[in-house]
Amino acid sequence: MKRAIDNSICFGVYQNNDQIGFARVVTDKATFGYIADVFILPGFRNIGLSKWLMQTIINHPDLQGLRRWSLATADAHGLYSQFGFTEITRPERWMEIFTPYQVLNK
Repeated sequence: MKRAIDNSICFGVYQNNDQIGFARVVTDKATFGYIADVFILPGFRNIGLSKWLMQTIINHPDLQGLRRWSLATADAHGLYSQFGFTEITRPERWMEIFTPYQVLNK
């Protein structure tokens, strides 16, 4: 996770000095951004912080002009649709290698 954070643009949400939310964007800063690892702690949900976090990400100066944004979500479709996210167009063109428990050396 440390390497993932080190190689992403990261966003934190804090109350005083306590972190209560997080998101990161994997990007080339020119054409593509993938939003990952988004969370707001349960005690701080439903007060608009997720929406504020997404607005902050979408408006970040280093992320302007991207041609494609993507993300994966299990249950926050309503949040992301407010920012223009839709189901993948032409999913038959997308492919993946999925190895969730692969241990990387480095």
